[in-house]
Amino acid sequence: MGSFFHFLAVFLLALAAVSPMASAQLRPNYYANICPNLESIVRGAVQQSMTQSPIAAAATLRLFFHDCAVQGCDASILIVNPNGDDEWHSPDDQTLKPEGFLTVMNAKRAVDSVPQCQNRVSCADILALVTRDSVLLSGGPNYQVELGRLDGRVSTRSSVNLPHGTFNLDQLNGFFASLGLTQTDMVALSGGHTIGAASCGFFGYRIGSDQTMDPSFAASLRGTCAANPAGGFSFLDSASPLRFDNAFYQNLRVGRGLLGSDQILYTDPRSRGTVDLYAGNQGAFFNDFVTAITKLGRVGVKTAATGGEVRRDCRLPN
Repeated sequence: MGSFFHFLAVFLLALAAVSPMASAQLRPNYYANICPNLESIVRGAVQQSMTQSPIAAAATLRLFFHDCAVQGCDASILIVNPNGDDEWHSPDDQTLKPEGFLTVMNAKRAVDSVPQCQNRVSCADILALVTRDSVLLSGGPNYQVELGRLDGRVSTRSSVNLPHGTFNLDQLNGFFASLGLTQTDMVALSGGHTIGAASCGFFGYRIGSDQTMDPSFAASLRGTCAANPAGGFSFLDSASPLRFDNAFYQNLRVGRGLLGSDQILYTDPRSRGTVDLYAGNQGAFFNDFVTAITKLGRVGVKTAATGGEVRRDCRLPN
């Protein structure tokens, strides 16, 4: 009986996550007559942000996931409440890097500098666009971004519930199922860890105790974390940390996954085949990543009927 109620809860969450009426309003040409040069404006801003900081792309991609996975893709992660009760102040979001937020704000400023576009493009759509461009400009796939989201007005610490680096495959699948996503979607989105880094606190417990970790990799990480226990970090993909490619999956096959929730994708035979596919076929990874991030971008879309708006300042409800 307990398993039935668990299934029912996951099913209802998935049903709520992707509203057919809300996602139906999304289309790539939503701003064609509102802000015709929107995509080129945003891409120019992203290029500038990535020039200023090598971690801007990874920080932006992570920001998009943290937004969509909590209250839907409504840019609520960007809201700053005076009392500190907002998503960013949740422990799960405190590790988000400022470079991701700055990338969005820089793009918002560039868009609003065009009179025709000023205050007519949602922060949620700008976040979706800067995410695509961060992936593309890092060597990843180009893809059409569905647009037409409105911004949410609510952001609270208690709403944040995100997967952790200690999750096993069942926990990962359960969380992504609540967003209407499949195991294949989950493994493909995990490939976003081909760029970015994690501090020692997120993987240090594995060093010397997790037999799935390559011994030479463990020794290198031990040295890194011992030298700087508080500020030590390692790239999630040590082979090509600034390039969006399939090296992340190749690392998993030889025990060089940094997070436990990444390495489990290869350790567990139920997802190993997908890792093997992506490790040997970057095109297959790119195709499935585009499918998965497009589906993620439809989660919890806000409309005027559900209280959505176009924020004048991405940090504050109007």
